Amino acid sequence: MIALTEVQKKFGARVAVTDLTLTVPRGEIFGLLGHNGAGKSTAIGMMLGQVWPTRGEVQVCGHIVTTHRAQALQKVGAIFEAPAFYDYLSGWRNLEILSHYSAPTSAARIREVVAWVGLTGREQSKVKTYSHGMRARLALAQALLPQPELLILDEPGNGLDPEGIAEMRQTIARLHRELGLTILLSSHQLSEVEQLCTRIAVLHQGRKVFEGQVADVKAVRGRVELRTPDFVAATNLLRERGLITGSAEGKYIALSEGRTTMEVTQVLVAAGLPVEGIWQQEQTLEDFYLSLVKTAPSLPKNN
Repeated sequence: MIALTEVQKKFGARVAVTDLTLTVPRGEIFGLLGHNGAGKSTAIGMMLGQVWPTRGEVQVCGHIVTTHRAQALQKVGAIFEAPAFYDYLSGWRNLEILSHYSAPTSAARIREVVAWVGLTGREQSKVKTYSHGMRARLALAQALLPQPELLILDEPGNGLDPEGIAEMRQTIARLHRELGLTILLSSHQLSEVEQLCTRIAVLHQGRKVFEGQVADVKAVRGRVELRTPDFVAATNLLRERGLITGSAEGKYIALSEGRTTMEVTQVLVAAGLPVEGIWQQEQTLEDFYLSLVKTAPSLPKNN
């Protein structure tokens, strides 16, 4: 659904994004992570044809955005930067007006998207009376008007309270599950990304420094906690048998590739070393992200 190939964007002498190659397959919830200024919004702006790449190619829905923007974005809905509404008009009237930017939309379709985002009963209220969470839902309703196949969401939970963030997460998951939408989600709320996304890419100072499965991030970087009365004897034996590659802090072991906690338990018990507990420790996405950006190379100021 999205393919960026060696994309760069400069604003004068400042390089905002460089050498960005990225693929988002159909049907996926893909997370785009990075700190403020990492290049996330610039990358999304190029996907939506609002920012022109300095070099490289941006394809959306099989069309090159710079040469066939209308076709590329025909089935795309987006929340990009801060959504703007007419505060003195109702939510319904805002959707009617905003729908004309793409194509006239029937009242039935507007009712449908209002129900999808949970605004039924408040759609005739003026937007100035809406809470921040309701405005976020109205922005999502606008993005759904063109019956998109691809939904691009730039910080959809920005400024929401914990309840609003949870509601937005549930709505996004439901849209993906029930409508089969492909979703690109840009966010700095790592716990939300961890719960929603199947794959992620991390941008740091304009460069992609990681792309992969969320499950792989957690598993590969994980370690095993082993509780036994004689940790030193246990780890010495496990090293001799080739089951572990290291140990730390008197309670953690790193399994050799292809080895399992069951094998560790069997070897120790057979040797008369009790196992009080053994379990896989998973690194959170936040832990992974922080360790990644600390070691990532910086982008030169001029390129």
